[in-house]
Amino acid sequence: MKKEVVVISLGGSQILKNGKINIPFLLKFKKIILKHSKKKKFIIVTGGGSIARIYINGLKKINASIKLQSFAGISVTRHNARFMSYFFGQDQLDGVPHTLEGIKRLLNKEKIVFAGGLQYKPDQTSDGTAASIAKELGGVFINITNVDGLYNKNPLEYKDAKFIPYISWKDFHSIVSKIDFKPGQHFVLDQNASKTILDSKIKTYIIGDDLRNLDKLLYGKSFRGTSIYG
Repeated sequence: MKKEVVVISLGGSQILKNGKINIPFLLKFKKIILKHSKKKKFIIVTGGGSIARIYINGLKKINASIKLQSFAGISVTRHNARFMSYFFGQDQLDGVPHTLEGIKRLLNKEKIVFAGGLQYKPDQTSDGTAASIAKELGGVFINITNVDGLYNKNPLEYKDAKFIPYISWKDFHSIVSKIDFKPGQHFVLDQNASKTILDSKIKTYIIGDDLRNLDKLLYGKSFRGTSIYG
C-alpha cells in the first residue's frame, strides 16, 4: 500500500532558540517522526528563523536587492535542513535537495527527507516551498510555528487575541493576501503558500511547539491547532 505523504514546515525558531539548538524539542520531534514513518513518508522543510533574518537585515541595510536578501535566507534554510538530516542520523552525501526532482529521488529511497528553500521564486518563503511540495506529491501540509494556530491578531502581542480552530482555504487566503511580502517575514504562512493550498485544495494544519499535538494530528485524533480546508 502506498504510504501517505506528509509535508512539514518546521520553523527555524524551533531549531535554534535563544541562540542555542533546541535539543529537547528536536529529540521529541525526532521520536514522533520516526514512530509515524512506519506508515507515512515525511518531507520536512526547514525555515531560516532568526539567523536568516539577521543576514537579510544586514543586506537590507546596504540596500541589497530583494532577490539577494532572499538568497541569503534560502542559504540558511538549507543549512538548517542539512543539520536536521544529521540530527536524524542521515548521511545525505549529496547534501540536501535543491529541486523538487531531487526531493522525489530521495523520497524513493528514504522515509524522511529534509529540504530547505528550493529555487528562488519571487515572494516565497520556506512555507511556500513546503506548500508547493505538498501540491506536487499530493500530501497534507503541517506548519509548526511559535504559536499554537491562527488567531485574529498576533497572540504574542495581544492578550485578547481569539483563537481560530478552523478556517476555509478561501477565508484564510483573504487574510494572508492583505499582508505585504518581505523576505524573512514572520506570519503563520506566506502568501504563496496560502494561494497554493487554496488552488490545489491541500489540507493544511497549523500547530505550535507542543509536539503532543503533532502526534495526535498524525494519529488522526483531536488536537490543538488550526485546520485549513473546505
